[in-house]
Amino acid sequence: MTLDVKSLKQNFPLLDAICALQPVSWFNPDYGTLAAGYPHVGLTAAQVADAAARLHRFAPYLMKVFPETRASQGIIESAICPLTQLQPVLEAHYQQRLAGRLWLKKDSHLPVSGSIKARGGIYEVLAHAERLAIAAGLLQEGDDYAKLAGDDFRAFFSQYRIAVGSTGNLGLSIGIISAQLGFEVTVHMSADARAWKKQTLRDRGVRVVEYEQDYGVAVAEGRRQAGDDPRCFFIDDENSHNLFLGYAVAGERLKRQFAEHNIVVDADHPLFVYLPCGVGGGPGGVAFGLKLAFGDHVHCVFAEPTHSPCMLLGVHTGLHDEISVQDLGIDNLTAADGLAVGRASGFVGRAMQRLLSAFYTLSDEEMYRLLGLLQCHEGLSLEPSALAGMAGPWRISAQPQELAAQGISAAQLSRATHLVWATGGGMVPAEEMAKYQAAAEKLLAD
Repeated sequence: MTLDVKSLKQNFPLLDAICALQPVSWFNPDYGTLAAGYPHVGLTAAQVADAAARLHRFAPYLMKVFPETRASQGIIESAICPLTQLQPVLEAHYQQRLAGRLWLKKDSHLPVSGSIKARGGIYEVLAHAERLAIAAGLLQEGDDYAKLAGDDFRAFFSQYRIAVGSTGNLGLSIGIISAQLGFEVTVHMSADARAWKKQTLRDRGVRVVEYEQDYGVAVAEGRRQAGDDPRCFFIDDENSHNLFLGYAVAGERLKRQFAEHNIVVDADHPLFVYLPCGVGGGPGGVAFGLKLAFGDHVHCVFAEPTHSPCMLLGVHTGLHDEISVQDLGIDNLTAADGLAVGRASGFVGRAMQRLLSAFYTLSDEEMYRLLGLLQCHEGLSLEPSALAGMAGPWRISAQPQELAAQGISAAQLSRATHLVWATGGGMVPAEEMAKYQAAAEKLLAD
């Protein structure tokens, strides 16, 4: 399909700013109620509950093979924390007081693989392993799943292969859990993937195939090679329902955490959640889980680099995966390696387009500045892509008319909770993090 870019720009004037790599904000005119959007997702609350139950069954296994999960009884979950020191600093940085309170969701420090991908990626591999073991008569749902750590199960899984295409973090999560179970696993890595992520996988016995091209090529080649092997299971980051469901489990868990912290979410106390977006599976699945947990009182906002605004582009034009940033001459080159995706998931875009409140883009330089400010004032270290959501509360709050059109009044906004979803950074080596910090300090000093 050849796109008529000139006509597109006439029909969608926002594309001029997007093509000029200017940071933009866009409130979704199709945003509506959960009741209106839910039927279009194609997945159900019952399926999310089933995913949560499956993770509970695997908890004894995870506790056995990943000791870092013992404190949480084998549940891979992250903490939330208020950003009380950072909030006034960012108010000064953006020259705008924030109505409501600023919190962080630390998926950056999830056990096992240190990013949001520890949710969907690990879940999909566990679901596949369960299917194989049950079909072979080796496992029943009522068993103690700790037995999967035995040599006999590793030998069984070694007959099978798993493949995935990734910019980095999904490959880490899938590679680590697949190798631990005993699968042969191949991760097809795009050019922007960090060298340390590739080495971490190789150190665990994972086969890493590198490409000079971007994420889309790595995924396509991984899918092609896996298609020739009947014993190979390809985990499709663009279209997988199981990945999506693994992420969606986060909604009910966050609801319990909020209750523990006495955080109220209702019509008078709205919740805004800011999610960095690459191909869309992680933020899309989390957003679906949040809508199931909090209904119309939660408003999900996607954040993307100015050089890789694929989901904004797909939803805004209605073309979804039929358009890429490269079609508009945008290079898809960003320091936010986890977000360096040129073409969004058509499944996620179409499923979630009525349940996403807004989108915005920001520059790499801004992500680095936010990285430095978070480290300086809260002592937390994240990778650049994980800071994409940090600008969101100020970007969204600065547009009261658009918020009012979505039913959010100034009074409601003053009682809001703003939750920034930190998506990665927990496994970044110290020397790599030092480079991030140096880049941040230089930008903040200018």
